[in-house]
Amino acid sequence: MSLTSRTFPSPVTEAYRWLDARAPNDLPLLNVAQAAPADPPPDAMRAHMADLVLTDDAAHKYTGNWGLRPVREALADTTARLYGGAVSADQVGLTSGCNQAFVAALASFAEPGDEVILPVPWYFNHAMWCDMAGVTKVPLRCGPDMLPDLSEAASLITSRTRAIVLISPNNPTGAEYPADLLAGFRDLCRAHGIHLILDETYRDFLSTPGAPHDLFTDPDWDEVLIHLYSFSKSFHLTGHRTGALLTSPARLEDAAKFIDTVTICPTPLGQKAALYGLTEMTQWLAGERALILDRRATVARLMPRIEARGWQLAGLGGYFAYLRHPFATDAATVARHLLDTHAILCLPGTMFAPEGDDSARQHLRVAFANADAEGLEDLFERLARVEL
Repeated sequence: MSLTSRTFPSPVTEAYRWLDARAPNDLPLLNVAQAAPADPPPDAMRAHMADLVLTDDAAHKYTGNWGLRPVREALADTTARLYGGAVSADQVGLTSGCNQAFVAALASFAEPGDEVILPVPWYFNHAMWCDMAGVTKVPLRCGPDMLPDLSEAASLITSRTRAIVLISPNNPTGAEYPADLLAGFRDLCRAHGIHLILDETYRDFLSTPGAPHDLFTDPDWDEVLIHLYSFSKSFHLTGHRTGALLTSPARLEDAAKFIDTVTICPTPLGQKAALYGLTEMTQWLAGERALILDRRATVARLMPRIEARGWQLAGLGGYFAYLRHPFATDAATVARHLLDTHAILCLPGTMFAPEGDDSARQHLRVAFANADAEGLEDLFERLARVEL
């Protein structure tokens, strides 16, 4: 069996195939399927990048596997300032997007037959890579609050467990994991000699100010914690594929073997754009956070319009609203119906869970970050009219 045949097709790719096959509809499409900024980087960053293309020869050449030292230093400083504790550039590696940070980390410690605990609903790309790597996905069911349970996680750990993977704010549910819960998972992983992989791709859009947790204040944080970050959402650099992996220098040295055989290094233009964002765009990013939080508040304000029809809000945060639909059929059928009859493209919960998961059949993921107030009003008006 080939590596790629071990897993399922990309859900986003599958959803866009639906567009080609959808029934004719006069309504304008409301695309709330993909969690990526629709707008390009801000003008100041684009001008900076254009100047780099024309005047900086290094913007077109290889860098080291883990990227340019000044960018690594800037992210280390930003991380230490945000979370507290000590983070050095030697603990930071830049990657070609956050997905690569995850797969490089997993490649450095997991082998076929090992196990990784993934809260369900899970991020489908994490699940896909585990499949291709021959690593067994162990589902950790979340409660009605969409938070994973520590005691349940402890009961799933075996001699083959190598890591627990958490995402906060969560994709797909939007749930923001409390600091004490993250600390509890760190302590659980340390007690069992396994890793805690924490993906904080959407951390710049948290609803509460200040540090999301204090994991970096632990002087030995890199013995347990493997931290993932993305510049794609924060600075609209999705096409420039720049993410980050924060872990021990020894793990970075080992994971560099994976990077060297796949991409060699992240694109230097994306790295230099990330540096500009870290050093010059703090206020702009604060404005982006305010914009996303305003859209989140709009979703919460509009929910009563569809709650009367039986819809429920299961999770809200980051870029996402996780909705429980009121219909007797499964979420995939509902999602196709929404596209064909109401021109709404969203993803069913079944794309974020093991096959046959009953809860997933009742949920839909709505990525609201690209919808302005008018678009969200339109979305909820359409949802309120759905009959199935």
